[in-house]
Amino acid sequence: MRVLHLGFEDPRMPGAGGGSVRTHEINRRLAAKGFRVTVLTTRYPGWQERMEDGVHYVPIGFGTGGNRLTRLVAYIARLPFEVRKRRSTAELVVEDFFAPFSTMAAPLWTKRPTIGVVQWLHAGDKARQYKLPFHWIERLGVRKHRRLISVSQGIGDRLKDLNPDLHVDVIGNGVDPGAWNIEPRLGKDVLFIGRLEYGHKGLDLLLEAWSHACSSIEGNLLIAGNGPDEERLRTGIQDGGLSERVQMLGWLSGERKFQALSDARLLVVPSRHETFGLVAIDALAAGTPVIAFDIPCLKEIIPPGTGWIVDAFDVQALGEEIALRYSQAGLEHVAEQGRKFAANYNWDALADMQAQAYRTALTELKKPPTRRPHASHAERP
Repeated sequence: MRVLHLGFEDPRMPGAGGGSVRTHEINRRLAAKGFRVTVLTTRYPGWQERMEDGVHYVPIGFGTGGNRLTRLVAYIARLPFEVRKRRSTAELVVEDFFAPFSTMAAPLWTKRPTIGVVQWLHAGDKARQYKLPFHWIERLGVRKHRRLISVSQGIGDRLKDLNPDLHVDVIGNGVDPGAWNIEPRLGKDVLFIGRLEYGHKGLDLLLEAWSHACSSIEGNLLIAGNGPDEERLRTGIQDGGLSERVQMLGWLSGERKFQALSDARLLVVPSRHETFGLVAIDALAAGTPVIAFDIPCLKEIIPPGTGWIVDAFDVQALGEEIALRYSQAGLEHVAEQGRKFAANYNWDALADMQAQAYRTALTELKKPPTRRPHASHAERP
């Protein structure tokens, strides 16, 4: 099958999120099965068109893509033109949802069978942040799709609320095989890994919780990642009097990331919202228990016995949980249970599921859409 994937983020871009990791891990396995996959992404400093693991990456836009806003605007402006140029060689178009409004309603203009992959569905939060109606764009776009792939059941349920006529396949994310190559150990420090972004990732909540917990903990808080709020984070650490107890590691990837996960005593995920939580499942695979807020998608991947869920956004409770679990006896057993659970998240099996979803979509989307019959006046409540 020839697939044109509207992937938005290139996995080689510094600071790229877990969505681009999923895109590549699935696509390279599809390429190995004989799929011909082209991925259109934003440009970024140092971008290049290339073949990587059998996947054709084409960054689109204008100039070097030097900042987030110009990357976003250029991608939106160029995408319909680039799709039009390539659609004669594509059998299926795959639209990745992306911030700030999730979807460009691709089925309206691709002129090819189109399925969406939903790893991001938070336009409402962006609408409140920027006072712009991104959530209405999201709602309209979801209603223009007939088939979507969601990375979690929680996101799948929300999609069905927006469009009851949707068919949604839930296909999660997988564990990087590198997680199994590092020997688990009971470390000394508490770790955060992710994009340095206050609103989404809850870094402000993490610092406040750590200020409550750190006096009871021997180790330090290690923060790995980069992102738009890095300087704000450094200021918050200094203003909170935490400079001696928080260490910033910068961006980690590959073996260095998994070594950091394995060396940590606990991983904390203070996110306000997630669509999956890739770093949490990676931590469980590396043998590190996870503490997170009680939000839908994280509850799915941190079952009892592998970590702990705290009332959403209660920083006092989060701090108390970190201090309590840090000194808890039997963390090795929790780590063992986490590894067993994470073994279910296998990229090869997930790629097989996605391949089948694509084949089914290609068949079903060629048929005229069917609508559920509307109730008559007498049938309506």
